[in-house]
Formats: sequence, C-alpha cells, structure tokens
Amino acid sequence: MDAITFVLIILAIVIIITIFRTARIVPNQWVFIIERLGKYSRTLEAGFHILFPFIDKVAYKHSLKEFAIDVPPQTCITKDNITVEIDGVLYMRVVDPIKASYGIRDYRFAITQLSQTTMRSEIGKLDLDVTFESRENINASIVSAVDEASDPWGIKVTRYEIKNIEPPQTIRDAMEKQMRAEREKREAIALSEGDRQAKINRAEGDKQEAVKKSEGERVKRENEAKGKAYAILEVARATAEGIRQISMAIKEPGGKEAVSMQIAQDWIQSFESLAKTTNSMIVPTNVADMASVTGILAKAFDFAKEKKL
Repeated sequence: MDAITFVLIILAIVIIITIFRTARIVPNQWVFIIERLGKYSRTLEAGFHILFPFIDKVAYKHSLKEFAIDVPPQTCITKDNITVEIDGVLYMRVVDPIKASYGIRDYRFAITQLSQTTMRSEIGKLDLDVTFESRENINASIVSAVDEASDPWGIKVTRYEIKNIEPPQTIRDAMEKQMRAEREKREAIALSEGDRQAKINRAEGDKQEAVKKSEGERVKRENEAKGKAYAILEVARATAEGIRQISMAIKEPGGKEAVSMQIAQDWIQSFESLAKTTNSMIVPTNVADMASVTGILAKAFDFAKEKKL
C-alpha cells in the first residue's frame, strides 16, 4: 500500500466520523442537550439536526415519557412503635431537560432517597391500624413533598403507589386473631338476629292462628245460634200450624167428640204412668165429668213437669 492510498483511507475515515458526529436524528419524545466546547449550547427536539464537528457534542439525552422508579423496601416505625417494611413505585417525567441535566447529578437516585425519607416521616405520624386505611393519604403526601423538592431538578412527580406493607410476624398473627374474632362476632350477631326474627315470626304466626281460631269459634257460635233460632222458629210455626189444624178440626162435625176422645186417651196414658210410682193422687169419683178430667190432667201434667225439673 502506497502513501496515497493510506492517506485516502485515513481521509475517508475522518469524513465518516465527521458525518457521524455532525448529523443527529432525535427520536420522538426525546431531547438532546448540546454542549459547545463544554458549555450548554441548545436543546435538540425530535427531528434531524446538524452539529459542528469536534465543537458540539451531545452531553445528555432525556426521554419525555412518564417512567416508573421502584422504591426499595425500607423499615419504618409507626406512631405506636410498630416496625413495618414498606416499598412502593414512583411515577415521574422530565418537564425541563436543562434543569434535569444541570440541576442535579442523578435525579433518579435523589428522588428515590427523598421518597423513602418522606415515607418514614408519614408512617411515623400514624398508628399501625390507621396505616392500612390511609394508603391514599400517604401516597398523596409523598407526591406533594417529592414534587415540590424535585421542581428545581425539572422533574414532575405524577403519583406514588405503596405496593406492600409488611408488619412483623407477631403483629400479623395478632391481626389474624383479631380478624377471626371479629368474624366470629359478626357470625354470632347474625345468628342471634336470625333467631330473634324466627321467634318474632313464630309469635306472629301463633297470634294470627289464635285470631283465626277465635274468628272461627265466633262464626261457629253464630251459626249454631242461628240454627237454634231457626229450629225454635220452625217448631213454633209447626205448633201454631198444629193448633190451627186442631181448631179447624174442632169446628168440623164430630170434631169436639174426637178431641174429647183424644184428651181422655192421653189422660188414661198419663194416669197409667203416674200410677206406676208411689205418688199419691186424688181421683174424682165421676170420671165421666170432662171438667174434672181436664182439671186432673192439668194437675197431672204440672206434677210431671215438676218431677222432670
């Protein structure tokens, strides 16, 4: 290889390097910080750009997208002196590339440390039981504190999320016993409420049954009374009809003789019945006298009625 060829090769390499260092393509949602002779020159946004070779250089590259930083687990002490281990995730994005380049050396490390210290401070203000219920408040407090501190660094903190809160094993065992006792308490209350409602339902059923029975008895008695009244009325009607028929029969020829015969027959039957007992009776001598017979019959019937009573 002669000297001319070697020089051409060297020149080609220099040209390629120069072009490579001169032309820059910035992707979308990225910015490049350009320094000229060690001093900030300008900010390149998305697109194609030409730099001065060996004078300008890309000092920093920043993505404008939101990104997440994993905050390592750390030990915190609650207000009631319980040690817990907490980790989380911090979301942020670069809003000022110049401040992010020259405001702090490593903003990721700084924001992570600031998140941990703020977390310890917030947890120290709360009891353990309240800590589990106040995740949103704790997240909001950390975001507010870290965002305010990172403003000079050109970083916007959007949100913080607690991933895990791990108390000691003894505390977890105590919490499990407490939750088990609470569940048993709710179960006992539910059973007692069910038993109380069942008793109320049974009592209501017994009450309705008694009411229905009393209503039935009342209707039954009313029906029986109506039946008896109807029977008495029918007997009275039959008696009245019988008397009416007897009266009509007496008025017919031979009616009086037939009635007299029937009365005499009834008298004889009644006398036979009374004679079977030890009762003493006065019998008139003139049996043919119907007036005497009628009087005797009346007395006999009255006597028989008294005996029945």
